[in-house]
Amino acid sequence: MLKQKTKTSAVILALLAAGFYAINTPFSKVLLNNVTPTFIAAFLYLGAGLGVGIMYLFHIKKEKKSERLTKQDLPYTIGMIGLDIAAPIFLMIGIKMGTASNASLLGNFEIVATALMALLFFKEKVSRKLWIAIGFITLSSIVLSFEGSDSFQFSIGSFFVILATCCWGLENNCTRKMSDKSTYEIVLLKGIFSGGGSFTIALVLGEKIPEMKYIAEVMLLGFVAYGLSIFLYIRAQRDLGAAKTSSFYAVAPFVGSFLAFAVNGEKLALEYFIGLALMFLGTVFVVYDTMVKHHLHEHTHTIVHTHNGVTHAHVITHEHEHKHFGNEERHNHKHKDYINSQEHKLAHANGL
Repeated sequence: MLKQKTKTSAVILALLAAGFYAINTPFSKVLLNNVTPTFIAAFLYLGAGLGVGIMYLFHIKKEKKSERLTKQDLPYTIGMIGLDIAAPIFLMIGIKMGTASNASLLGNFEIVATALMALLFFKEKVSRKLWIAIGFITLSSIVLSFEGSDSFQFSIGSFFVILATCCWGLENNCTRKMSDKSTYEIVLLKGIFSGGGSFTIALVLGEKIPEMKYIAEVMLLGFVAYGLSIFLYIRAQRDLGAAKTSSFYAVAPFVGSFLAFAVNGEKLALEYFIGLALMFLGTVFVVYDTMVKHHLHEHTHTIVHTHNGVTHAHVITHEHEHKHFGNEERHNHKHKDYINSQEHKLAHANGL
């Protein structure tokens, strides 16, 4: 009973993490009225770094030395920081030039970018279900990237959002190479250096530093949408595992899209609903691919026979396949059911 309550709490944390991340796009759209895209990108990460840095002070004594970043992690750390400077700047430009609802849904293109970058640069395998998901999400992104039903004009705003997701897709693969390291330290570095890098770029471009009240609002949004979201994600991961947690996180673009309609009062065109349906189908395949695991079980049986006073043995080896959901350690089937099955009896008959 206690274990079930723990898992329920973890599910709530995972959904909260997705919800906190989802508020980024619609509220950034509002803040862009008073803050430039580059400064928003800077203060979002600085807010995340500051907030998580304070949390890190209470955690650092519990952290193992093996979790700290080393020189071997430097190339991936530099890649992560550089891409985290570019991605939010592109995203804010895209949000400013387009709609927050489209930008929220297009955020799921990060799944496509991450998978393709993993395939091209890190030689990771892409499953058949994930290829189907990539197809649906890409098709949805194409639909969402054109303006108006009477025109085939490509949306520049959507282009920048997709460019941002490509940066984050490669960044995800860099971060994955450091997945066994301290998440607090990684987020802190993201905040300080990625935020600082964007801040420097804004100054070089001659952008006006926003008023303190807007800086505070952006940093608070950064702490919640980036920092706190990641923290809750990690907490949920402890009890649910990476597969299930990431699946719950896939709801974020849909929550963000709804908030864009509610907060920004955006009118939703026909293309949006077509894109929404295609994106939903793609997300379903992503969740299914993440949650379902296939296993082959090998069985070896030794059967002893006595014929006319002579005893001898047969050793039979065979296997069967079944599916697991998420990171379950227990099987959701009983092996005795398989033992009594026709498949099992035929295996013995063929062996004998």
